Amino acid sequence: MAMISVQNLIKERKYPFIFAFVVLLVSATIFFLYSNNSQSLAFSLGDLQNANPTTTRPSQNVTVSPDITQNVDDTTDNTKSDDRNDSNSSNDYENNNNNTITNIDNNDHNNLLIVDLKIKWEACKGSVAVDYIPCLDNSQAIKELKSRRHMEHRERHCPQPSPRCLASLPNGYKVPVRWPKSRDMIWYDNVPHPKLVEYKKDQHWVVKKGDFLVFPGGGTQFKDGVTNYINFIEKTLPSIEWGRRTRVILDVGCGVASFGGYLLDKDVITMSFAPKDEHEAQIQFALERGIPATLSVIGTQKLTFPDNAFDLIHCARCRVHWDADGGKPLMELNRILRPGGFFVWSATPVYRDDERDRNVWNSMVALTKSICWKVVAKTVDSSGIGLVIYQKPVSSSCYEKRQENNPPLCDQQDAKTVPWYVPLSGCLPRLPVDSMGNLVGWPTQWPDRISSKPPSLTTLSDAEEIFIEDTKHWSSLVSDVYLDGPAINWSSVRNIMDMNAGYGGFAAALVDLPYWVMNVVPIHMEDTLPIIFDRGLIGIYHDWCESLNTYPRTYDLLHASFLFRNLSQRCDIIDVAVEMDRILRPGGYILVQDTMEMINKLNPVLRSMQWSTSLYQGQFLVGNKGFWRPK
Repeated sequence: MAMISVQNLIKERKYPFIFAFVVLLVSATIFFLYSNNSQSLAFSLGDLQNANPTTTRPSQNVTVSPDITQNVDDTTDNTKSDDRNDSNSSNDYENNNNNTITNIDNNDHNNLLIVDLKIKWEACKGSVAVDYIPCLDNSQAIKELKSRRHMEHRERHCPQPSPRCLASLPNGYKVPVRWPKSRDMIWYDNVPHPKLVEYKKDQHWVVKKGDFLVFPGGGTQFKDGVTNYINFIEKTLPSIEWGRRTRVILDVGCGVASFGGYLLDKDVITMSFAPKDEHEAQIQFALERGIPATLSVIGTQKLTFPDNAFDLIHCARCRVHWDADGGKPLMELNRILRPGGFFVWSATPVYRDDERDRNVWNSMVALTKSICWKVVAKTVDSSGIGLVIYQKPVSSSCYEKRQENNPPLCDQQDAKTVPWYVPLSGCLPRLPVDSMGNLVGWPTQWPDRISSKPPSLTTLSDAEEIFIEDTKHWSSLVSDVYLDGPAINWSSVRNIMDMNAGYGGFAAALVDLPYWVMNVVPIHMEDTLPIIFDRGLIGIYHDWCESLNTYPRTYDLLHASFLFRNLSQRCDIIDVAVEMDRILRPGGYILVQDTMEMINKLNPVLRSMQWSTSLYQGQFLVGNKGFWRPK
């Protein structure tokens, strides 16, 4: 049969046929364009291009480090590839038939859009895979460092792109021991690292007993136990007033964080920190115990805390050379110590008299004098352990009277820079003043401090009213909704992270309950971290486009209030979900308040990792991580 041409049809005046043919052609074109470009209001099909690494990335091995290699397999399924894959696409997901939408009722904002992303997850590989911390375990970047003199190898070196492997569980991993029992004992199989047991056996840091690791409350400087040591500090300087004047402290080089753990009994919350170093898993021990802690190091960069944050800083044989690099490590402590705050230093130069210790002590005397710190107490206890307590000035008069302006005062602009990958400074920050030029005073005593006007709150006319309303909002939301409604077993919760903390209202509403909250202020959001510290809470700065400085399986609940909209404009929501999975314990929860658009983007990713999810009151996504891990 000969092919019918359009020209013949015109000659034969078969216009109805021509009209039908044209309509069919236009319809087919519209359908083709719609199927490739249309977007759903709640979850665009185009967004699926950002969700399926198994269908768009060219088949490759992305080497994160010699020990961590993430295999990215791009076959869409085991039998058939999709001819529409575009290897030049800038997106990470593909719009194809392997992504199944089972609910696309965009008018029903109480329904979750269920999308089966068909992601082929793989377990992290290598010797550190179970405890993988991407930005601290990038061995390739560490090998390329030109210097390690200032602890550069303990600082952050994030791999690009972010690895998309899932951390495996240690063999025999169990649901963690619950607080408060966990302060004193944890399952060995959850943190199977015996090195400290042997290395510190004479100092009673940690002891292995059967299936458990037991923490007797010992330490290098705690010869009579940590409780006696804590009481000894307050007896030496009663004005410290644990849990009244002194509420928020930093423990530098904290070991297994027994100091901070026992201070909780005195209503003191301690940010314990140490680097990931040869003292194997000390921060992991702390977090498994339910004690606030983070991985960090005083190296070449500022710590991720605001100026004038801590009431007291403690160092017990923390192995930091305070006078190194012109005294920059001690000047960093000066930056984050509140005016009038104390530095408690317990180390051999304080109470031994050999030549090496004398030299260190003399250097410390000169350095503290140059930054106007004064000695307010120095003593030795009955066990022969000594300490010295310094105080930061509360007025600028000493700075002005120094014979030499060394170190110099910092520019005012320095105080406005969020300390995120910022080099250590060789200058002294000016003492904080309010809009009238008056020095900012000490916060109200605890516990009134939690609800009092923070000293660092802006003096704009409606600032205090906004703060009060925010506090009321979170108090009501937590008591009436969070603790009452969503399917969260709060009795299993101890370690909580607020991923977008604002004024810290969520943490403040939980302060009388047996939880602690790590408040995270994202670097692209308003800087409210000084207010959080003013309230007697703790927190850090972070960029959620990167991995966090913590071990896998360290938090019981992750809370995020309207975090993802701005975040999704800067990085892939898949990478954030992978990080959430890494730091959350099996059996742990996420509680996300956001728009349905963001919830419907996040939910399919979580479900692809075998999480169970549900929607509460049309705006709260509750996720529960199981024990599933890819083989």
